[in-house]
Amino acid sequence: MKYLEEYRDNKLASNLINEIIRISRKPVRFMEVCGGHTMAIRKFGIHKMLPPNIELLSGPGCPVCVTERSFIDKAILLSKKKEVIITTYGDLIRVPGTASSLDQEKSSGADVRIIYSTLEALKIAEENPQKKVVFPGIGFETTTPSTAVAVLNAKVRQLQNFFILSAHKIMPPAMEALIKGGADINGYIGPGHVSTIAGSRIYDKLSVDFNISVVISGFEPLDILQSLLMLVEQQEKGKPSVDIQYKRAVNYKGNLKAQKLVESVFETCNTGWRGIGNVPDSGLKLKDEFSRYNAELQFELEVKEVPEPKGCLCGNILSGKNKPQDCKLFGKICVPENPIGACMVSSEGTCAAYYRYNF
Repeated sequence: MKYLEEYRDNKLASNLINEIIRISRKPVRFMEVCGGHTMAIRKFGIHKMLPPNIELLSGPGCPVCVTERSFIDKAILLSKKKEVIITTYGDLIRVPGTASSLDQEKSSGADVRIIYSTLEALKIAEENPQKKVVFPGIGFETTTPSTAVAVLNAKVRQLQNFFILSAHKIMPPAMEALIKGGADINGYIGPGHVSTIAGSRIYDKLSVDFNISVVISGFEPLDILQSLLMLVEQQEKGKPSVDIQYKRAVNYKGNLKAQKLVESVFETCNTGWRGIGNVPDSGLKLKDEFSRYNAELQFELEVKEVPEPKGCLCGNILSGKNKPQDCKLFGKICVPENPIGACMVSSEGTCAAYYRYNF
């Protein structure tokens, strides 16, 4: 299969590792901000191949993990309403809220349905005109266009019973907030999927204002190793910049059509990130002209803010302050079958990756 064997060649991997070892002298810390990269690094043992002066950290790259519990609680509150059908992607259904999850509510009789496309949610709304169909939208620049498509289609079809509960976020403000918050990192392994939509230009400010390296990476072992080599080269030369390793999918401007779709439906707002806190202009909410589809405005959704479960370090892990093995719950009470925090429940969560691949 193309881009599988070619990007897992042992000889090429050895060459890249040897070159990293040869040129790397400075102690550096690089953070990946994509759950796909976290899983790949652990799965292929890339972190174990590097010299001791290079440390890899996992950041807020998993959309399920950074979504605040209050959002989950709102989705659960909606699911308890007899007139509501919740349509959701599978990665959200087991995320624990304060006292329950969508999966638990489904087991108790709530109408919660896993979908694979936002257009599938629209179809459910059309087939159930007597019900109110809510789609909890989470994710970064990658998944937001599909939510925008659903809203635009709902308007064209004049659907009166379709609603969006938005927790969509954009990545650069959070990356900036981490640096401003004192994160001790020299560079980012840039998220490939996000950058396919948004382009590499969204990271220019990071490099200019904070002297941070950003290399946008693909997801195969050779992609990540080459990206690490590029990051090391920038640091050794003392010239941090934004570069693209994943050139087969990413360019400077990104997918302009997808960006236009999002801009036509959403506008930025302040929003909370697990582990980081409130980040200005990092969230996306529906524009006023689409307010009829905004579940926040159409339903009573007041929930209490509740702290993270006692002992859970998800917040610190997402901001690079701790690693999963620092958490007393990790691998003992908190396991994939009984996740305490979102970092363990998500298939791309840092704790899930560390647990599955033995750190």
